[in-house]
Amino acid sequence: MNTPYILVLFYSRYGATEKMAQTLARGVEQLELNGRRIEARLRTVPSVSATTEASEPQVPASGATYCSEDDLRHCSGLILGSPTRFGNMAAALKYFIDSTGALWSSGALIDKPFATFTSTSSLHGGQESTQLSMALPLLHHGMIYCGIPYSEAALSTTTTGGTPYGASHVTGAEGKAPLSEDEAALCIALGKRVARLALQLDSGN
Repeated sequence: MNTPYILVLFYSRYGATEKMAQTLARGVEQLELNGRRIEARLRTVPSVSATTEASEPQVPASGATYCSEDDLRHCSGLILGSPTRFGNMAAALKYFIDSTGALWSSGALIDKPFATFTSTSSLHGGQESTQLSMALPLLHHGMIYCGIPYSEAALSTTTTGGTPYGASHVTGAEGKAPLSEDEAALCIALGKRVARLALQLDSGN
């Protein structure tokens, strides 16, 4: 029997979104429900190029490996992340999602929970619209959108990132700001919530 897992799928250009992915994964693996736990599987996608030839190696030089269709097909839940691109997800991530028609036609992702996360350099840099742009195709897949409830205290106290639509991070103008205490807490909380819902849905509780 295969071990159930939450797929933490992201695109990161400068590393901020990847740091979020790692923190979300910690949250997933901290959750225990009736003695059950679930793994986090970190995956990324290659950059896209305007040229017609592939410009990325088949295996990344470091960090998470590239996501396969089977990684997505067999997950118990999904946490999807991207930096903002003019209030939208990055082209590399959209390119991957746009290629999942076979999963859509088979209904492989129906009734599985998902969440979104993003990072921007500025406080009002399109975080919420980016999270919603990532949610749209997953709703078409029949997945269940999982945000962050206001029972999480950090959602009301944060002066950096964090939204009810999902986890977010403000990197600052130079893109080097670490996750704030509130941002990290919300990443952990969201990872736990997706893990809990996946286990509850799997068991029928």
